[in-house]
Amino acid sequence: MQLNRDKYIDLIFYILSKGYNKPNLGKTLLCSILYFIDSNYYEIYGKLLTDETYIKSKKGIKPKHFQEITQELIAKKQLFLRKEPYYHRTIHRYYPTIIPLIKFSENELEIIDFSIKQLLPNNASTITKYAIKDPPLIMTDFGENIDYRYVFSRNNNYSARKIKLKNK
Repeated sequence: MQLNRDKYIDLIFYILSKGYNKPNLGKTLLCSILYFIDSNYYEIYGKLLTDETYIKSKKGIKPKHFQEITQELIAKKQLFLRKEPYYHRTIHRYYPTIIPLIKFSENELEIIDFSIKQLLPNNASTITKYAIKDPPLIMTDFGENIDYRYVFSRNNNYSARKIKLKNK
């Protein structure tokens, strides 16, 4: 799989634009939303949206290219990282410094918006507890790449098949 960098960057900016006023949208939640968008898209369409590789870690879901891409965007001054207090913890918040153009198809936006709406209200602890019960994560060992094919083992709590798609 070859990462679709442009789509991945667009997706990061889109998620951040949807959650700009949410104090809970830190790095852990952002990475989890990226994972669920990709896996939900795979479950519905049989292909990945961004072709990102996700790794199961003890702190949750780790997108393989996230650090590299966010550092690149920070260096280009398109993204700003700020560590902020969030209850009794420190949260890593990303702020876009540009207004991105939306380049997603209607089918892509249905999955993206569904996933964001479902997951954005969570904090890092809640999303991590939710994610570790997703079949692809259950079937993956720590430090291993998460196999998307396991999304077809999801139950109704995790399945994206409940999305009412307009064009399918």
